[in-house]
Amino acid sequence: MTHPLRERIARGLDRKVDPAVRAFAERLAAGAGAQAVLFYGSNLRTGELEGVLDYYLLMPGEAEKGLWPRVSYHEWAFEGTDLRAKVATMTMAKFAGAASGKLLDTTIWARFVQPSALIWAESETARAAVVDALGDASKAAARLAVALGPESGTEADYWTALFEATYGAEFRMETTSRARSIIELNAAHFDGLLPLAMSAAGIEFAAEGEHLHPAMPQAERREIRRWWRARRRAGKPLNLLRLVRAASTFEGAARYAAWKIERHTGVPVEITPWRERHPVLAAPGVLFSVWRRRRAAAKAAAD
Repeated sequence: MTHPLRERIARGLDRKVDPAVRAFAERLAAGAGAQAVLFYGSNLRTGELEGVLDYYLLMPGEAEKGLWPRVSYHEWAFEGTDLRAKVATMTMAKFAGAASGKLLDTTIWARFVQPSALIWAESETARAAVVDALGDASKAAARLAVALGPESGTEADYWTALFEATYGAEFRMETTSRARSIIELNAAHFDGLLPLAMSAAGIEFAAEGEHLHPAMPQAERREIRRWWRARRRAGKPLNLLRLVRAASTFEGAARYAAWKIERHTGVPVEITPWRERHPVLAAPGVLFSVWRRRRAAAKAAAD
C-alpha cells in the first residue's frame, strides 16, 4: 500500500507552473538527455519569470564521483519573453543517494524537503524514482528535526531547528531569519508534512492539538546527532570546494554575472571572449569599471 507521505509528495510535485517554465525545462532536458527536471526556488512560489529560474536536471547513468552537481547558466527567449536559468545537473542515482542522507552532503535532502515541482519526466519509472528520492529526503529531514528539536513542540518548532542547523552548516549570514522565512513563506507545504514523514521514518509520536510529542529513544537521538556532527563539520569545506569549482567550471558564468551586475547596478557589462573564458580573473577589473561608471554617473547627476 502506498504510504500517505508518498501520495502527498506526488501531489505536490504536480504544482502548476507557467508554460514558459515548462517549455524551458523540456528544452534543457532534450539538450542534455535528462531523465527528469525539477523546478524549485522563489520563482516556483511566486509564479514570476523575472530573475533566474532554478532547475535540477537528473541524468541517467551511474552515480558520479567527486564534486557535484555541475552548474550552468542558460538564456532563452520564449514567445517574446527573455528567460534565464541556473541549472544544476547530476545523475538520478547520485540524487537518490544524497536524498537518503547516506552521504556527507546535506544540500539535497535539506533543499528538497522544501517545495519543488517535477515539470518533466521521460517515463513513469523516472517519475517514481523522483518521488521515492523526495520521500527519503523528507524522512532524513524528519529524523534530524526530531533529534535536534524540543522534546515536544509545533511542526514549526521542529522545522526551524532543522533549517537553522542545515543553513548554519553553510556559508550564510542569515541562518535564523532564513530558516523562519522558509517555513512562513511555504506554510501550506509544511503544514502536516512532519507527522507523515515521522510515520514513514518509523518515529512514534503523539499529537495534542498543534503540539507533537515524538517518542524517539535517547540512544537513537544520540546516534542521529553523531551522524549530524560529521555532516556539519564537512558542510563548510564542501560548500567552499563547490564555490571554487563553480567559479572555474560554471558554464555561462560570465553572462550570468553580467546580468546580475546590470540588474543590481544598472551598468551594462560587455562580455568579451577573454571575460567569457576567464570570469574569475576578469571579475576585479569588471567590478572596478562598474564602480567607476556608477561614480561618474552619480557625479554627473549631482552637477
